[in-house]
Amino acid sequence: MDAIDKLLSKWQPTALSLFRFITGLLLLQYGIAKILGFPAVPMFAKIPPLITAAGSLELVLGALLMVGLFTRLVAFILSGEMAFAYFLGHMFKDAAKPVFLPLLNGGTGAILFCFACLYLSTAGGGPISVDASRGKS
Repeated sequence: MDAIDKLLSKWQPTALSLFRFITGLLLLQYGIAKILGFPAVPMFAKIPPLITAAGSLELVLGALLMVGLFTRLVAFILSGEMAFAYFLGHMFKDAAKPVFLPLLNGGTGAILFCFACLYLSTAGGGPISVDASRGKS
């Protein structure tokens, strides 16, 4: 088991950079769908102010997360946005009957993004990032 740990642990910094990039890419796609309307997602067709604000954050901060610029701050803000999205957009979708279970309210993705970004806010962007090249990892 020690050999497997040693082999895998040497790839941890690279995996962190890849994790940051993919998390940013996935958030960016939501921002593009909400702000630019591509691809057309029916639930984003009616754009209330909260969807527009969330889409703007996901578009800009998702791109920053992808390249690894200001990773800790960006990830912390996105973590808060995803927590906000879970409670407002999923749990209390129907104010008369709040549903806590993510499996039932469709909030699994928001929770995963929340904790992925929370992790990135503490771990940083990894060695393959603009932050690392600036010496501010």
